[in-house]
Amino acid sequence: MTSTKNVETVERFIAAPPAAIFDLLADPSRHRDIDGSGTVRERVAGSERMALGSRFQVNMKRGVAYSMESTIIEFVTDRRIAWQSRSPNKVISSFGGGRIWRYELESVDGGTLVRESWDISQERGARMLVRLLRKSTREAMIQTLARIEEIVTA
Repeated sequence: MTSTKNVETVERFIAAPPAAIFDLLADPSRHRDIDGSGTVRERVAGSERMALGSRFQVNMKRGVAYSMESTIIEFVTDRRIAWQSRSPNKVISSFGGGRIWRYELESVDGGTLVRESWDISQERGARMLVRLLRKSTREAMIQTLARIEEIVTA
């Protein structure tokens, strides 16, 4: 695990090929299955399979229900995928949003080293997020990687 001012990163070795992990990550309908925070409820709009520039929207709940719309900003098949999330509500989005979720997959002997990053360098209100959510986000990311491993190695 590493941490900088605006980026939190966790990693895990998973005994599965990068393609299997990437296929799971690139399917927004499966994000509820892998979400270690328990906040993702359902995909409500957008691409079935992601590609650079595609968008998807999910309903979420953390205390209160809300929606997030994400745009794929990095996409290298079987190697890296990242999306930037904002509220589809323009008023709410003007106060917060812009975090980037990134997954990097590195083929290693016997499987894949998976790195998940929470990048709030472009987030409005980043300082508040760091104070309030850093620890719980890191813990949720660890759980996310464990769930990915469960799914792709089952």
